[in-house]
Amino acid sequence: MSQEIHTQITAEEIGHEFEGHAPTANVSDYAIEDWITLIVFWLMAGCVFLQFFTRYVLNDSYAWTEEIAINCLIGVVFLGSVMCVRTSRHIQVDVFYHYMPAGLARVLATFVDIVRIGFFAYGCHLMWRYVDIVADEQMVTIDLPRNIVFYSVLVAFVLMLIRAVIVFIANMRRGYSVLERPEEFQTIEG
Repeated sequence: MSQEIHTQITAEEIGHEFEGHAPTANVSDYAIEDWITLIVFWLMAGCVFLQFFTRYVLNDSYAWTEEIAINCLIGVVFLGSVMCVRTSRHIQVDVFYHYMPAGLARVLATFVDIVRIGFFAYGCHLMWRYVDIVADEQMVTIDLPRNIVFYSVLVAFVLMLIRAVIVFIANMRRGYSVLERPEEFQTIEG
């Protein structure tokens, strides 16, 4: 077993590490669903803060904040999944592709794209049926229909389906996917 060697550095040297220029943000890297997810996230954070403040500071908690925060979390998860589909950042195992012949890897990656599209199409179908079943339910603590949440999940599945089709077309045009060549999809920082 090799021994780790730690080089001592001063606080001033550490401080100089932060003097470099911050990378510039490119707003064009984000899509409309990213901005909607950010808004829903901050709405959720505001509800959680309000719940904490009213419970522990005022000792009189607002009951509706928990339900709204939970529903916002549902929105953040599913709308955030749209971004993961668009950028091919969902959990995936690509190590097998390095040990396969290129032709087999291409066929398997195409199969994965088709299964993903089928999954999201089926998810759209299931959510459409579910929204129809529970269309008349109300939220418990506030007088709003629960189908607001369910429709946001349905919209997220539709967007994931659209993004999956776009990714599939891009993979076919490019001739490889993130599974086959993950290094091609790494962003360069700095």
